[in-house]
Amino acid sequence: MAKVKMKTHRGAAKRFHMTARGKLRHKKAFRSHLLEHKPMDRKRDLRQGGTVDGGDARRLQKLLPYQ
Repeated sequence: MAKVKMKTHRGAAKRFHMTARGKLRHKKAFRSHLLEHKPMDRKRDLRQGGTVDGGDARRLQKLLPYQ
């Protein structure tokens, strides 16, 4: 009997990716529209992605078993 494989959560796979060190990266929110009134330094900070912390990262590991 073949081993049952886990399915990757496709929604999570599109939003998060694993770094070489095993951390999960994500794109920051509030960057898609209504950018006129936001200060330039805030928009500049939003360009960089963020990392997922602690318990959230453990929960995402279950959704992304083969990443």
